[in-house]
Amino acid sequence: MLVFSSGTRLATEDGVMKTHDLTNKTIAILVTDGFEQVEFTKPKEAVEKAGATVHVISLKSGEIQGFNHADKADKFKVDKTVDSVKAEDYDGLILPGGVQNPDALRVNKNAVSFVRDFFEQRKPVAAICHGPWTLIEAGVVKGRTLTSWPSLKTDLENAGATWVDEEVHCDEGLVTSRNPDDIPAFCAKAVEEFAEGKHALQTA
Repeated sequence: MLVFSSGTRLATEDGVMKTHDLTNKTIAILVTDGFEQVEFTKPKEAVEKAGATVHVISLKSGEIQGFNHADKADKFKVDKTVDSVKAEDYDGLILPGGVQNPDALRVNKNAVSFVRDFFEQRKPVAAICHGPWTLIEAGVVKGRTLTSWPSLKTDLENAGATWVDEEVHCDEGLVTSRNPDDIPAFCAKAVEEFAEGKHALQTA
């Protein structure tokens, strides 16, 4: 069992302590208005504590609105717009959930292309809750095994994926989780995969 401690940057697997160092790595978080706030803040905190530089990328400049379920929460500064970045400049990608957020991303051509490029470049991607909606639009889930918020199960299976009910599932650099309760496991596995780097079977 993999356990993550947000205060130590350490993971334990079969009783062996491991340090995953993300120093000199840059991680992209693609997100827009309507994201589930904790699915953004906790993974961001985890990769930053592991030493990574994080860029918050969105469809627009300025600020984006987070939500705690159906209620508005905090606003966060956008670092770059998706039409101004390239996947080749990043070592990994995080896709938070929330219903409105991926629903907007998956109809934006630049966002979908940005996501797909990570798979074409065999780089690790971590998506939680409703985040895999954008993966479906990018055409990268066929033949892959992943999890998500339960309501996405049929969409994912129709797109050719195998859906599993697990707190975190990793398929050759593709890390997925179901909901905010899974965040500790999600963060731990995401940091581990980002540290490992490119995966030969992480393909579009």
